Amino acid sequence: MTQLSQLISLLHLASPALPIGGFSYSQGLEAAIECGMVRDAGSAEQWVRSNLLDVQAQCEAPVWLLLYRHWRTLDATRLAEWNDWFHATRESAELRLETEQMGWSLARLVAQMEWGDAALRVQLAVLSPVCLPTAFAAACVALDVNERDGLAAYCFSWAENQVSAALKAVPLGQVAGQHILRRLHPAVLETVDEAVRRAAAEPPLLSTFSPMLGLLSARHETQYSRLFRS
Repeated sequence: MTQLSQLISLLHLASPALPIGGFSYSQGLEAAIECGMVRDAGSAEQWVRSNLLDVQAQCEAPVWLLLYRHWRTLDATRLAEWNDWFHATRESAELRLETEQMGWSLARLVAQMEWGDAALRVQLAVLSPVCLPTAFAAACVALDVNERDGLAAYCFSWAENQVSAALKAVPLGQVAGQHILRRLHPAVLETVDEAVRRAAAEPPLLSTFSPMLGLLSARHETQYSRLFRS
């Protein structure tokens, strides 16, 4: 696959128009707004940056790399182990629902679009529940996207969804949101670099310690007024 073809595939996967329901979730951001932790553009930017560097880079991003590499070799045992491990790290019902629903939607899209070979699609279909990083890594392998580019697209897509949620719930203006996204570019790159370092360790250096996010997500389940599902 040419470099340009890979870029187009990445744009497709990272597009907010991808029909997997990312717009429905805020991953605790709405609860942070309700509690007054996020109240303006500056605090929204800090929320997204800290979640990239202190949450995504510590666990989800390196696990994504491990999943990607096991999709490359189609190691069914390791794929199932890491998919189940990641699922077990989702601390609240809403976080589990999010990764399950978006993972299932993307896995279904991979099958419907006939991305990759039949063996990959069969293996993706038997994982239940299938988590979002598992399905996204599979899609990148199916479309022959290299791992660093694929992970960067995954992280940027996550950040873009967070900013989109902030636009609605803080609320922020469109230009303010674009300023935030632009300033987050270095954080996305730093997240990828840190994930590569952690995934290369033996055993992988993974940390799921994010108690505030877990508490906010759990509080969101009973929040009186909500725009988002998490």
